[in-house]
Amino acid sequence: MNHLNSDVLIVGGGLGGVAAAIAALRGGKTVIITEQYEWLGGQLTSQAVPLDEHTWVEQFGVTASYRELRDGIRDYYRAHYPLTDAARAERYLNPGAGLVSRLCAEPRVAVSVIDSLLAPYLGSGALRILKPYVPVSAVVDDTVVRSVVVENLLTGDRLELAAAYVLDATELGDLLPLTGAEYVTGAESRADTGEPSAPTEAQPHNVQAFSWCFVIDHREGENHVIAQPRDYEYWSAYRPEFWGAPLLSLTAPHPRTLEIVTRSFTPTIDDDPFEQLADQRADGGDSELWIFRRILSKKMLADGHLDSDLVLVNWPMIDYLDGSLIDNPDAATHLEASKQLSLSMFYWLQTEAPRPDGGTGWSGLRLRGDITGTDDGLAQAPYIRESRRIVSEYRVVESDLSIELRGHGRPATFDDSVGIGMYRIDLHPSTGGDNYIDVASAPFEIPLGALIPVRLDNLLPAGKNVGTTHITNGAFRLHPVEWNIGEAAGWLAVFCLDRATDPRTVRHTPRLLEEFQSLLSRRGVELHWPDVTGY
Repeated sequence: MNHLNSDVLIVGGGLGGVAAAIAALRGGKTVIITEQYEWLGGQLTSQAVPLDEHTWVEQFGVTASYRELRDGIRDYYRAHYPLTDAARAERYLNPGAGLVSRLCAEPRVAVSVIDSLLAPYLGSGALRILKPYVPVSAVVDDTVVRSVVVENLLTGDRLELAAAYVLDATELGDLLPLTGAEYVTGAESRADTGEPSAPTEAQPHNVQAFSWCFVIDHREGENHVIAQPRDYEYWSAYRPEFWGAPLLSLTAPHPRTLEIVTRSFTPTIDDDPFEQLADQRADGGDSELWIFRRILSKKMLADGHLDSDLVLVNWPMIDYLDGSLIDNPDAATHLEASKQLSLSMFYWLQTEAPRPDGGTGWSGLRLRGDITGTDDGLAQAPYIRESRRIVSEYRVVESDLSIELRGHGRPATFDDSVGIGMYRIDLHPSTGGDNYIDVASAPFEIPLGALIPVRLDNLLPAGKNVGTTHITNGAFRLHPVEWNIGEAAGWLAVFCLDRATDPRTVRHTPRLLEEFQSLLSRRGVELHWPDVTGY
């Protein structure tokens, strides 16, 4: 087995892993990233989900490097796409004019920008990217992770990767069981966390649904109906107790009110994309599903360039509720079943969905696997909402974030802040049969204590495996917060290597903590929310 060494090893190339790599590389360290899928970028690229962000993202509330990513996406469209004059003049160009985010774009564009951010370090040799590799074991000496063994999914070849700091940026926290790290899965009990939204008893297998997303367009007058999916009859009859309708429908609970509502779906909609403004404070934006996660609006481009908008399907109807992927020997079965659910939803849209003209089905809908980089038309990877979570020095709980429990909506602050985030506590229906859990949340700071495992010294979380609970994960799981967590972890590794110290000592030594926070600030990581009204 071959051996490779670096200063920092990042296992998993999702958004947190990319941000961690950029930080460590800019800090002068050598980095190895391993990734399971073809594209780096995780939920934004291989999972195909456009950015989920807070309302003030264009003004403040994200790191400078995350803003580089966003600016790079807009610049790519301006440089390479035949934008209309009106679109090109938009300072805050939203190519998809979707209502989930102020920047809805195609996953391939995000891949190009991520690759460009990392390219200088590939040329210098400071960075090595290994694909498609997954971790299979680890060598741990007392409280130090010495190396991680990864396996190539195509050849079966294995590599042993050693580094001074090891960052887990996998989607499910895969390094935690391999390294013996203490971790939690599913829902903690109310007695454990003190959270009103937690269940009475712990439910370790009760996690938020994952979804296998896909991109579609519509060709009026053409027939692109796929063969009936193998499990279509099963999913046609599937009706969760709290859903109020069959899963394969346009009807589902409203995430915030739990009222049973029916959305509209209009592939021929003739909207003005410049009138669409994503504002998650006012509305979830999903009343018209065609616009909700649209990632490219044909009206943003010169006449004739696109025959149809491009739309990402990441809707409640493809949330997979039949089982968890975490510590489950049947995970592969559930992954395939989730694909069948998504294909069944697409087939239903093609053949049975109610049309405004009284007809059924939109036979002109097409799967756009060329947009997601796959042969089956789905995303490369499932969209993961919940991971294993480290047992950390500090655990973020509902009372830290909930406006109702705190009695106000002012930002949640921590003395050891390493960044900021903002999102409602937004939990999708779960494998344990829970409906949506939606809690109004204040803007928050990310405490360093949530990034430090209780025992291991050189393993750091760089994504959704940070020290939250099942409940507060609902506010920490989105794109900009995952990026900030990874960036903070990357800079923490740099700081500890440069100072010959360790993360725990940094947190508990006021002088070192102040120095580390100053480093983050100089590098464009906002540590505190500005003093403004309207949160």
